[in-house]
Amino acid sequence: MIKEISYFRSSSFNPYQNLSIEEYLLEDCREDECIIYLWQNKKTVVIGKNQNAWKECQAENLEKDGGHVVRRLSGGGAVYHDTGNLNFTFLVRKENYDLDKQLQVIINAVNSLGIKAVKSGRNDILADGRKFSGNAFYKKGDHYYHHGTLMVDVDTGALSRYLTVSDAKLKSKGVDSVKSRVTNLKALNPEITIESLAEALVEAFQQVYGLKAGERTLEGMSQDLLQSKIDRFSSWEWIYGRKIDFQYELTGKTEAGEVTLQLQVSSGIIEDLVVYSDSLDDKASEKIAELLRGTKYSADVIDKALAALGEAKW
Repeated sequence: MIKEISYFRSSSFNPYQNLSIEEYLLEDCREDECIIYLWQNKKTVVIGKNQNAWKECQAENLEKDGGHVVRRLSGGGAVYHDTGNLNFTFLVRKENYDLDKQLQVIINAVNSLGIKAVKSGRNDILADGRKFSGNAFYKKGDHYYHHGTLMVDVDTGALSRYLTVSDAKLKSKGVDSVKSRVTNLKALNPEITIESLAEALVEAFQQVYGLKAGERTLEGMSQDLLQSKIDRFSSWEWIYGRKIDFQYELTGKTEAGEVTLQLQVSSGIIEDLVVYSDSLDDKASEKIAELLRGTKYSADVIDKALAALGEAKW
């Protein structure tokens, strides 16, 4: 049962620091506490834990323009962040995780600013029929978080320029471009600002949970532990991951999302592989790799391994 609620508002636009603070809060969340963490990144593409950085965004162009590619802990797809975007994270223990209640905070906050918001699909929030918020989820032991984006005044031209979304994803949603799928809240209410939304979120958080929120600060954290997390999130190994010289690449759609397999095959046996996926299950790629490594390279074997994510269509 939630007995205390807290909020943390990051003043940094550094994505490596912000993701490190998020993980720190995840591990530090008390048994009866719920934390809302509000943060912003500057010119950043954030990819899901199991995605291929090179295929999800124009990494080289982004970095030339002073931007960043970062990999988060949660699964799901790639998103673009700039300072016109406000990000939120709810952090709780397993027994207090309540997605509907957490989403209600977001919906109430946006509604209070004169915009009708509704939940849609597996992880989106819409206004006027268009997406302004995508959500993803992560758990570590009994520590859970749910986080997402809130597009207030994002540069949608940059979003389209830096994000690389597969044709299969766009066709499945019946739209022609990344830009056409999303909307800024400011387009629906020109008076809205990042600050007014942040204030509305804290107020809605207190109303939904019926408690007064205390404040968590950077000064209350172990700086050595935080720096170790920053070093990991900013490392090449974490962002770009392991690459192999593959002979075969297969891409398909499952009920849980898109999956790409890169396979090394010798004498008909899968000796090594890398699995990329935008599934919200952050462990999905690890499970598939374990099932396929050392097995025969055949359609039946691969289909059986992917059955954990639902029927695959190649």
